[in-house]
Amino acid sequence: MYKALYRKWRPMTFDDVISQEYTTEALKNQIISGKTAHAYLFTGSRGTGKTTCARILAKAVNCRNMKDGNPCLECDICRDADSGALTDIVEIDAASNNGVDNIRDLRDAAVYTPERGAYKIYIIDEVHMLSQGAFNALLKIMEEPPAYVKFILATTEIHKVPATIVSRCQRYDFRRIKAEDIAKRISYIAGQEDIDLTEDGAAMIARLADGGMRDAVSLLDQCSVCAQVIDAEAVSNAAGIAGRDYLYDMLDAVSDSDTPKALAVTAGLYDMSKDLTRLCEELIIQLRNIMLLKASPETAEKLIVCMPDELARLRAIAEKSDLSTVMDRLSALQECRERMNRAMNKRVEFEMSLIKLCGNVKKTSESIDNSEIYDKIKQLEDKISSVPRTAAAAGQAPAQPEIMEASASPADEKIIPSIDIKKLRAEDIVPCEQWNDVLEEFRKINPAVAGSLEGSFAGTAGNYIFITAQNRFFMELFKVKENANSLETAIRSILGQRFIIKAKCATTVNEQKNLAEQLVKKAIENKIETSVEKENA
Repeated sequence: MYKALYRKWRPMTFDDVISQEYTTEALKNQIISGKTAHAYLFTGSRGTGKTTCARILAKAVNCRNMKDGNPCLECDICRDADSGALTDIVEIDAASNNGVDNIRDLRDAAVYTPERGAYKIYIIDEVHMLSQGAFNALLKIMEEPPAYVKFILATTEIHKVPATIVSRCQRYDFRRIKAEDIAKRISYIAGQEDIDLTEDGAAMIARLADGGMRDAVSLLDQCSVCAQVIDAEAVSNAAGIAGRDYLYDMLDAVSDSDTPKALAVTAGLYDMSKDLTRLCEELIIQLRNIMLLKASPETAEKLIVCMPDELARLRAIAEKSDLSTVMDRLSALQECRERMNRAMNKRVEFEMSLIKLCGNVKKTSESIDNSEIYDKIKQLEDKISSVPRTAAAAGQAPAQPEIMEASASPADEKIIPSIDIKKLRAEDIVPCEQWNDVLEEFRKINPAVAGSLEGSFAGTAGNYIFITAQNRFFMELFKVKENANSLETAIRSILGQRFIIKAKCATTVNEQKNLAEQLVKKAIENKIETSVEKENA
């Protein structure tokens, strides 16, 4: 029965693993010295040797005739391990066995001693797929396992593995395999399999593999049944990167602002059942190539993957746009790709983005100078903040400000006051030195409302926090429970405890109303003057 090349040529010893010298040497030294850890974590992109090294390590620590840290491959332990018949090595796919019950079964079985080898090894592949309950069940047995039990975890997404698990393991990062190492390895495999692989074909496979040896060997296997001689052109045909004129037609149309042509190409591909999500991804890849050609013309050819005739077309398209425009288009397509996952109609979403890329969307309203708006907002804020001080300087008694309690505590979790607010004196309130940090955190949580607290300050007394705002909009906005909750979350995050929130506005309704009317009146006058000047001109 035929066996896939990537399975047939999977490394059997640490010496066969390429481009991971640091990891393999470290593991061999541990095995030789007898100081292997009880838990390992192998992380890296796909096809870099994580599961392979896990299997080799499991064999080596149980091998009866270990040689320089490598398994001998001749004893009954090694032979049964390679055939999957050794019960002391248990390999678990966390993608399909990710429940808490699966890990409980593992934990219950771990108490039994190994049948033939020195250790019982558990290899958990794609460990990041475990549920939170499964991780919790795994914690205790991983922290203090029996002396004869070892764990080897493998993952492509280390950020999804809880820190409590990572801290119990020796971690080894598997790097992407160098293109020259991949080319050398598949050339060797091709020679052993009597496959006619040219040097440029090996280089093309290595570049398409993107650092993964398994992808490279699988592509070699695919090419071997498609062509007698595997050169760069044969690899391109097998990988589906040849015959992509439609991509360059669309990029030409975008660069020429030819919307009808871009839409016509899209319609033709849609009629041929082309997946528009995949089409968007292909355009992103080609725009990346164009970006590299613009940013680094000298080294771009080594970084992009395309046929020689495609390179000439890419260069011609790159000449039509500057780098910033290319990057803007790339960002727009990536946003389109994200939206297509949620869109009801992917074709509409893609065509909308395509029209925008062509630059034919005209503004239907008069453009507004944002800097003028920001200046007027700043003027209003400055005038509002100066009102209380102006009134006090004139010897006038300021109007009684409005006071509001904005407690975000859940109904079933009341905050018990630590002081009697009726007996509170002004000198008892301590200025909150971290208030600016609270506002910054609040902007992250609720940016739409955070602006109402610009220019505010706060003080604390016991478990009360007193906020003085300059903007009366604050009083209205924080009558909404969600807004009060988000402010309470920001305060607790920075100050480390929960407070009863008391707030007041430093200006009265009439003062703010008068200031707003003055600002609007002045803006209208400026607008009229500007219009007259334009007419006279």
